[in-house]
Amino acid sequence: MTYVLQVDFKMDGPFGDEMAGAFTHLAKSINDEEGLLWKIWTESPETNEAGGIYLFETKQTAENYIEMHSKRLAGFGITTINAKIFTIHSKLTEITKGPVK
Repeated sequence: MTYVLQVDFKMDGPFGDEMAGAFTHLAKSINDEEGLLWKIWTESPETNEAGGIYLFETKQTAENYIEMHSKRLAGFGITTINAKIFTIHSKLTEITKGPVK
């Protein structure tokens, strides 16, 4: 079974191309996180929010990531983080072409 982690938080930027330039190194390091299968980066400059949707191999690796990521974000001055872990309904996700097996 795989687990989806949904994270979002308030952020004053950067967004768009500036975000890509500023966080490329971070994105590459996230690839090394234990149990991570993929991440979709999210942003909303209109509401000053950012975050991501992650797929992890186990619930434990998702929980470990939340703990580590919360500390990293606190280093950027971001202390209010919304994080939720979900299981995936495989049959319905397959029908709607979700990228999970």
